[in-house]
Amino acid sequence: MTGTPPPYRAPFPSMVNMTYRAGMFVDWPLEQLQEYRPDRVEPADFDAFWKSTVEQARAAGTEPRFEPHPTRLKTVDVFDVTFAGFAGQPVRGWFLLPKHAEGPLPCVVEYIGYGGGRGLPHDWLHYSAAGYAHFVMDTRGQGSGGYLVGDTPDPDGSGGPQTPGFMTRGVTDPQHYYYRRVFTDAVRAVDAARGHERVDPERIAIGGGSQGGGITIAVSGLVEGLAGVMPDVPFLCHYRRATEITNAFPYQEIVTYLKTHRDHVDTVFDTLSYFDGVNFATRATAPANFSVALMDDVCPPSTVYAAYNHYAGRKAINVWPYNGHEGGLAYQKASHLEFLAEVLG
Repeated sequence: MTGTPPPYRAPFPSMVNMTYRAGMFVDWPLEQLQEYRPDRVEPADFDAFWKSTVEQARAAGTEPRFEPHPTRLKTVDVFDVTFAGFAGQPVRGWFLLPKHAEGPLPCVVEYIGYGGGRGLPHDWLHYSAAGYAHFVMDTRGQGSGGYLVGDTPDPDGSGGPQTPGFMTRGVTDPQHYYYRRVFTDAVRAVDAARGHERVDPERIAIGGGSQGGGITIAVSGLVEGLAGVMPDVPFLCHYRRATEITNAFPYQEIVTYLKTHRDHVDTVFDTLSYFDGVNFATRATAPANFSVALMDDVCPPSTVYAAYNHYAGRKAINVWPYNGHEGGLAYQKASHLEFLAEVLG
């Protein structure tokens, strides 16, 4: 055998090996994407399911702990956070406050990409440098994907056979599906941030990229009174189409599972309909700043536009035509700051 061997691809991509993948347009032309508003598949008990889930978590919760965390950072105060997430289970996070800022501050709650955890405090200086309080939620069970370390276990990690990764953990039953716990944790992270004495509860924005973007869309449909929403190249949207048009992970975890469990197709997509960003988007009311990349084979553009075009609040989207799943990176962060200046004041 001659020639150069193909590059190694990990079972699921880290933020590093997603960033520099050679690209080409992977979906429909932009004009078609802008008009794409697919029919939604929504369970009849969608609202009841989520209302009950969130109410149970709030009833089981305890007061969050914000413990001062020593660092060499000179411009921010850092707190190691533990708050009660799904079923009252402890979830970790970081809370950063810009030093010398006066009065209750607007706050950005941030969710993390697939495979990553909360990392270390100096990984998260962007928003506090702009004068905002910043709450970073750890993602249960994740943080060993090769880039950001995590500190929160997933004690309910059962629920039958699964493909390696998180996409099929408990996927035959919405009550036990992994993202029921994660989305509930994310709602409770907003609750914890809102309850802090240094945060203005009326000025909370949420955001994240990839998995963090999908979590952001879910929370936008579950939490009232948000000031702004920033889903970047969001994951966890329009699952069935994603599995049909991309061979990239993490959506390929679902494909691999169904390739093996041939009799579970209807059951799996019924479960996933409770966790589809398209369904949460129709319930969202906060202003939103989305992003999409037209060479993104991890979160194909049509899956992003499916959620964006169903999003019920005021919205805009940044289109990065020659980028893959890294999206706009620093350019998108600059857009975030402009958006936050508008919605948070």
